[in-house]
Amino acid sequence: MHDGWVIPNRSSLFLAAALLAGQIGLSPSAAAQPVVPFYQLVDAAAQRLATADPVAAAKWINGGPITDPERANKVLDAAGADATAHGIEPEYVRAVFTDQIAANEGIQYTRFGQWKFDPATAPATAPDLAESRAQIDGLNKTLVNEIALHWNSLHSQGCATDLSDATAAVIAARQLDGLHQQALSSATRSYCRPI
Repeated sequence: MHDGWVIPNRSSLFLAAALLAGQIGLSPSAAAQPVVPFYQLVDAAAQRLATADPVAAAKWINGGPITDPERANKVLDAAGADATAHGIEPEYVRAVFTDQIAANEGIQYTRFGQWKFDPATAPATAPDLAESRAQIDGLNKTLVNEIALHWNSLHSQGCATDLSDATAAVIAARQLDGLHQQALSSATRSYCRPI
């Protein structure tokens, strides 16, 4: 005690500094990210699904087809090659990406249906499709990296529980609507392959 002031001990100062750093030093998304094994993997899948909305808008405005086999094959080939470079099974990765592509297309078809039922909600401007595809390509690499990082866990008996926990955490953190929750479930359905 010094002139009415309490001088905190060293551990109290350390705790206060750590708490303050946690409050001001972390972005809200970093602070909110729970520690679950597949969080980054599932979050990358959710981010990739989020690109379906601007892609759908670009296709709506410019008249492009939702299903684009040529683009899908390029994505699958690149993901397979990336898997080989990581030393993991390209067939597994291609199956995961097939589900991811189908889920993205599902969102796009849903948006087209909504816009046909209510044209007032349809987009009036077209986002840059090339920009969305560049973002998708980056997320594809993140997905393969995360799959390689968690390869053994994705083939373990605990995979389903870890996937469920990560999915719930991503849904809560990103506040996904029902459509994106359904798409995320579809996009991740091939992740777990216990040996």
